[in-house]
Amino acid sequence: MSQANKPARWYLIQTKPRQEARAEEHLQRQLFECYRPIKMGEKKRGSRAAVEEELFPGYLFIRMDQAQDNWYPIRSTRGVARIVTFGGMPVPVQDVLIDQIRQRLITPPPKLQFQQGETVRITAEGFNDVEAIFLTADGDERAVILLNLLQREQKVTLPVSSLTRAEARA
Repeated sequence: MSQANKPARWYLIQTKPRQEARAEEHLQRQLFECYRPIKMGEKKRGSRAAVEEELFPGYLFIRMDQAQDNWYPIRSTRGVARIVTFGGMPVPVQDVLIDQIRQRLITPPPKLQFQQGETVRITAEGFNDVEAIFLTADGDERAVILLNLLQREQKVTLPVSSLTRAEARA
């Protein structure tokens, strides 16, 4: 397949610090399709509204045709620091990755299902069903547990998805 026949692909843009929205706005004014993944963060003190957080601070995705689109204006666009390259060439991001990011952002995170002090089993590879004590949530997707390692109790942060309820033993 020749370069001219390839469809537009997603590429990664690094933005200037805290200028993701500015870069996206100015790129869209130049008629580029952009994607800036945003998640809803926790409310700040004294505020009633949830806060938008960048999923990838300092980056956004742009859809371009490597042969047809003019890349030069991107570098001088307000808010843009550079096009991410490897070996001096922009490397396309797979469409399936962009689709997975979009799907993950519209799917609600799993609700925490453990109570403080509850015994949990770690199912992550390398732990072989080690038991621990659930302490607290650390965001929506992480948990702090108390793990007995080498006769010492250690606080460890793991993804909630790597924990299950420990069955009661007779």
